[in-house]
Amino acid sequence: MTPSESRVSGGPHGPTGLVERDGADVATWGIFEGRGLEAVVTTRDGGVSEGPFASLNLALHVGDEPDRVLENRRRALSLLGAGLEELIVAEQVHGAHVSVVGAAERSRGARSTADAIGATDALVTSEGGVVVSILVADCAPVALFDPASRVLGCAHAGWRGATGGVIEATIGAMAALGARPGRVLAGIGPCVGEHAYEVGGEVLDAARRHLGAAGPWARPGRAGHFWFDLAGYLEVLLQRAGVAAGHIERSALETGPPGPFFSARAEGTCGRFGLLARIEP
Repeated sequence: MTPSESRVSGGPHGPTGLVERDGADVATWGIFEGRGLEAVVTTRDGGVSEGPFASLNLALHVGDEPDRVLENRRRALSLLGAGLEELIVAEQVHGAHVSVVGAAERSRGARSTADAIGATDALVTSEGGVVVSILVADCAPVALFDPASRVLGCAHAGWRGATGGVIEATIGAMAALGARPGRVLAGIGPCVGEHAYEVGGEVLDAARRHLGAAGPWARPGRAGHFWFDLAGYLEVLLQRAGVAAGHIERSALETGPPGPFFSARAEGTCGRFGLLARIEP
């Protein structure tokens, strides 16, 4: 099933598609427009990397040439009018730890994995002038923003992080800075689609335990396996955490060839695309 054929839901602005910004295709969310947040999700196109990383790979940890990755990051950041000195990158480990960041963390992880924000799967900030990032290749990048308190959270949410509580932890960290779940706007980015994501029973068990019930986000596959709707599961988690259903916008786009996004599940060795977001001045 192609991305355009996939069944999706969206907020009041409708499903997300690709738009052109400064000559590059990116995914955006209409729900954030005019609300004080700049947020884009890059595609695989427009960079300088080669082979399985072609061409806009933003990850330093996948085996790509570091100089090429840094050039790719510069190109991606230019879409927000930013540079490497403003970027903050986390060492994502499929967990639920959240780090609150600001000016003191500017450029952490931007040029090297050595100084990335350690063992963190969500970044939260209330400061402008920094670009927080989430790198993915099937997991969902999730952008959360309270326009009243101007608090931003970005989370890396695969099934392990989602069932481990990364969404709730991110919203909790945002609340500690003055955000209110009922005001939070949420964008679920491109991720593996439900018709391409067959998982074992352990995933379903973890998802059920975390929610306390089964739901429409899973349907039977092969014996002992299930088709898992990751984005749909995240929608349920967001609503349970207090985000209004009308404040959630889910991307219409999915990872995997021949589409515009890297997919580690489908491709094995490959690059990573990224969510880049910052609070407008």
